[in-house]
Amino acid sequence: MPIVVDIDVMLARRKMSVGELADRVGITPANLAVLKNGRAKAVRFSTLEALCVALECQPGDLVRYVPGGDAASSEG
Repeated sequence: MPIVVDIDVMLARRKMSVGELADRVGITPANLAVLKNGRAKAVRFSTLEALCVALECQPGDLVRYVPGGDAASSEG
């Protein structure tokens, strides 16, 4: 899939753990890992909003489109 998820990048920039972010957003660490690793089939706007609030960022800081790319091979 050409959608790349950069939640891990924002976590590193904010020096925040996955567990802390999951608590702030109100989802389980397992569900956050699914999002973070690009395995989610969908994300609710309310979850995306909560991620942006917790990480003090914009949606574009968390997801990006790589034309003709594969998320697994385009991370970096």
